[in-house]
Amino acid sequence: MALFSFTSIAKCANAISFTLLVVQVSSSFNHLNLTSVAAKHSSRDSVHASHHHGHPHHDRHHSNHSDSAAASDDHSNARLDRAFLSLQSWKRVMYSDPHNFTSNWEGRSVCTYRGVFCAPAPDDPKIQVVAGIDLNKADIAGFLPAELGLLSDLALIHLNSDRFCGILPHSLANLTLLHELDLSNNRFVGPFPTVVLSLPSLKYLDLRYNEFEGVLPPQLFSNIVQLDAIFVNNNRFTSINIPASSLSSSASVVVFANNNFSGCLPPSIANFANTLEELLLINTSLSGCLPQQVGFLYKLRVLDVSNNKLVGPIPYSLAGLAHLEQLNLAHNMMTGIVPAGVCSLPNLANFTISYNYFCEEDGSICKNLTTSKRGNTAFDDRRNCLPDRPYQRTQKECNAILENPVDCF
Repeated sequence: MALFSFTSIAKCANAISFTLLVVQVSSSFNHLNLTSVAAKHSSRDSVHASHHHGHPHHDRHHSNHSDSAAASDDHSNARLDRAFLSLQSWKRVMYSDPHNFTSNWEGRSVCTYRGVFCAPAPDDPKIQVVAGIDLNKADIAGFLPAELGLLSDLALIHLNSDRFCGILPHSLANLTLLHELDLSNNRFVGPFPTVVLSLPSLKYLDLRYNEFEGVLPPQLFSNIVQLDAIFVNNNRFTSINIPASSLSSSASVVVFANNNFSGCLPPSIANFANTLEELLLINTSLSGCLPQQVGFLYKLRVLDVSNNKLVGPIPYSLAGLAHLEQLNLAHNMMTGIVPAGVCSLPNLANFTISYNYFCEEDGSICKNLTTSKRGNTAFDDRRNCLPDRPYQRTQKECNAILENPVDCF
């Protein structure tokens, strides 16, 4: 079966704006930001891509813009003075730079440093400040020093596909204008970096492909943090702690895949109902039943819970997900009847139930899905227990599971 692809990219690209208008950035800096919007909407592909080449940001090792006004103000601008101290401290703890990416990080004209982007200050457009840092795919090794907290005007940090390690400094709490933080595909360790929860402007958080571990804190999923996109896949997290309170999350894309959560998906997932459009829980060791509350996520377009240990039937509440385009339940231990209401979802383009133990497809709509494509709907029901369908499990395999039904409700 082909991998799911996002159909909501065009809509979200117009609706989700990871721009830096609030800091009045220059047009060249805004151009950088557009790639982060694209990165957000490649979440499904990123889970299946290779570690070192599957990340969505493009290689932007182009020459920096050089602002002549910024250069002339370097010696009279206190903020650029602090930026100079910060960046020089950082360079001293970069232990490997095989492509000489930071070779021009010399002198006080920080706006000419490769990967450093300046823009007018939000509170004083007459002066330039360091508004963005992009070291994507530079393959730099080192760690993040406390002096990064001096870069209080930063709106964007992209460190995708480097070799930075260690933990995040608490001084990052000073970056109150930070909108985007991409630390993906590095070697960071330790518990979830709670310092990011103190950043009031943060909308895009990408921590995938690192070595973070432990519990995902409940604050990550509350309205205290106004994140729009959360990528924590391919780490060592062990549980999801979504608060049971009525506080709603603001996230529209959440990717949990390839962690070791175990346990059940909590009913509090319904807290995402007002915003969530894409939920990916691939290979997270989830067990138990899929809760009815998943059907409350009425804006959902992509739901992928494949490669887990889920049991029981498909919740009929999923029949209310009118916007759902892609549904993947493959490689679980689910049983029962495939509901007609799910088969007839108006926007469903890709529906996969393969490698489960479903024993019946309800109604003519589901049965027609097995023999043809309904419109553009691709359907995969291999390796189940469906009578008269090809490529099913043996009777012995089916009996071992179906003789011990699970009551989820």
